[in-house]
Amino acid sequence: MSNAPIYEIDSEKFWVDPYPDLARMREQAPIAYVPQLDATLLTRHADIALNEKKTDVFSSVQPQGLMTVLMGENLMRKDGREHMAERRAIYPSMSPQTVRETWDAQFRIDAQEVAQGLVNEGQGDLFWTYAMPVSARALQAITGLTNMDAAEMNRVSQGMIDGCANYSGDVQVEAHCHDCTASIDSHIDARLSMGISDDDVSLLATQVRAGLSDEQMRANIKLSISGGQNEPRDAIAGTIWALLRHPEQLKMCLSGAATWLQVFEEYARWISPIAMSPRRVAQVYEYAGVTFEPEDKVFLMFGSANRDADVFDDADRFDITRDTSKSLSFGAGPHYCAGAWASRTLIADVALPTFFEHFPRAEIDAEVPFGGWAFRGPLALPCRWDGR
Repeated sequence: MSNAPIYEIDSEKFWVDPYPDLARMREQAPIAYVPQLDATLLTRHADIALNEKKTDVFSSVQPQGLMTVLMGENLMRKDGREHMAERRAIYPSMSPQTVRETWDAQFRIDAQEVAQGLVNEGQGDLFWTYAMPVSARALQAITGLTNMDAAEMNRVSQGMIDGCANYSGDVQVEAHCHDCTASIDSHIDARLSMGISDDDVSLLATQVRAGLSDEQMRANIKLSISGGQNEPRDAIAGTIWALLRHPEQLKMCLSGAATWLQVFEEYARWISPIAMSPRRVAQVYEYAGVTFEPEDKVFLMFGSANRDADVFDDADRFDITRDTSKSLSFGAGPHYCAGAWASRTLIADVALPTFFEHFPRAEIDAEVPFGGWAFRGPLALPCRWDGR
């Protein structure tokens, strides 16, 4: 293990609210070994921005990592040529052109349908009734798993996310994750049996055409579901919550004084739905007085970097007018999120404006709980509304 200073956390409190501990680490021990996580954490923006790109040291190749063991070796767990080859293979399904010409219209149809179905309800948990199905329907289209319903898409996504963050080794969480990946495999089998049309630009079809192996294709679809449902769902619900908590900033959006993209980028900085990236140390490396040893586990804490006061003024405050260009919400370097364009389109161009078009007078109905330090977001969004 590295010789970084040791920083102890209360695991339960860290899951509920990691920000106080992360702030102390940035101030007192910006590179620290946390025994409860058995990992060395980098918490400052400058350190993460510099070292995230050094894949020869901080490698994404993690044969024994939770994601690889549970979901297969996807492109996110590869570096160099292997990573870029698979990234190029999936690009036709995720490119800005495909998002504009294909997915944008589908996103709008689905979001309008979900929102319209809620207008007369008057109240409910919008985490489950709006954010979840809007995100799931988008992912059905992008992955090509149109035979998997929204509830199952959400279940398997959350199950894999929980599995990937299961650093305590809970056997029930692991077993549930295996059940979720088995469900995805069975849905892939069923979808492949239906055949693939020439105009299908889904992730499934694109990988088959590119000649990726069955193992590669399945691992990358599981990757896209693990992050492509959970994080957009949480970001949609969380951003709605943030605007309802800050009505003066909501007014700026509704009047055109600020854009929905500004809102989403600031929320992603402030809360960071993907709050960290795990890496494996590939060689002895000395940095900032710390010696990293081969096979050390390192967590790049994006959520901490995004609240670094050296980069963002008054960083703990939600402010849609701030410059978020240095945010690490989607990572950086060769592993920058491949689905970033689709996420921005779904959330900023579609889900947020559609929601406030239908529910301009929505109000939060109860306390909104948040949870998570590796993947973070609201656990519910109870609201009431009177529709348009």
